[in-house]
Amino acid sequence: MKVTLMHGAGGEVMGELLQILTRMEHRNAGGIGLESLDDGAVIPLGGQNIVFTTDSHVVRPVFFPGGDIGRLAVCGTVNDLAMMGGRPVALSCSMVIEEGFDSKDLEKIVSSMDAALGECGASIVTGDTKVLEKGALDGIVVNTAGIGVAERIIRDCTLQPGDAIIVNGTLGDHGLTIMAERAGLSLGSQLKSDVAPLWNLVAGALAAGDIHAMKDPTRGGFASAINEMARKSRVGVRIREELIPLKKSVRSASEMLGIDPLQVANEGKVVMGVAGKDAEAVLAALRSHPYGKDAAIIGNVVAGSGVILETEIGGERFIEPPIGDPVPRVC
Repeated sequence: MKVTLMHGAGGEVMGELLQILTRMEHRNAGGIGLESLDDGAVIPLGGQNIVFTTDSHVVRPVFFPGGDIGRLAVCGTVNDLAMMGGRPVALSCSMVIEEGFDSKDLEKIVSSMDAALGECGASIVTGDTKVLEKGALDGIVVNTAGIGVAERIIRDCTLQPGDAIIVNGTLGDHGLTIMAERAGLSLGSQLKSDVAPLWNLVAGALAAGDIHAMKDPTRGGFASAINEMARKSRVGVRIREELIPLKKSVRSASEMLGIDPLQVANEGKVVMGVAGKDAEAVLAALRSHPYGKDAAIIGNVVAGSGVILETEIGGERFIEPPIGDPVPRVC
């Protein structure tokens, strides 16, 4: 097998690569490790649940409406911790920079990272920098790793029949913004990335009710995330099309580009499986936060398998996970 761009896109093909990359005999004793393919690992330490995660970021363009690679790097790592119930504490940052990269742009990226950290109460405590010769890299690559502390671990594999499926806002914003920028589509200020650090939003939701499972729908979008959650949990999910929050600008851009908005990355969204009795309370908690004002209950968990979309015209179809990502290099 030769590695292709599709192997890194978050879709079904990526599973082939993960079979190689996770072929480890040494496991995380007593915790949740690489074999779980969750948003991070859990390391029991001194009576606490330490959550650890890492991610590399290669977005193009580096600056885009709503954010840049710096904000994206911090939010991506903070959100992976938050999806497992982890309060972000400390991050590392490693940058690989191409010769000739503008130092003014680097200053903007660092400032953006600092602002995102301030929103969630975390800090960058260590890092590394490498510079490669011109042409060896497309601008800049940023890697961030993060440590968090969780009172209760949340997984992406613990959906239960009867759960409500909740998203905290409109889907497809980030991926369609990146693709529209690349395609030169002019939609004014209507289309911008949703990139945001979600810990404070998630903390409020956790305090409001019983959340059984969480996942952030990044590469592969909502379609990939909800299918992975359903498959791991061995349940079925039914989604009502008319309840899915989508911006008009996202609908327009997706139609022009021929891309399903449910299959593109989000960088400020969470998919939750919430106990039915607590769904309204969690929804209210999400809507009370700026990053959750458009939150919606969009479906429910049932016995069985697969993810079914109940269409607005009364039909049904499967929400299939993407084979690859229609928008490569978005996160």
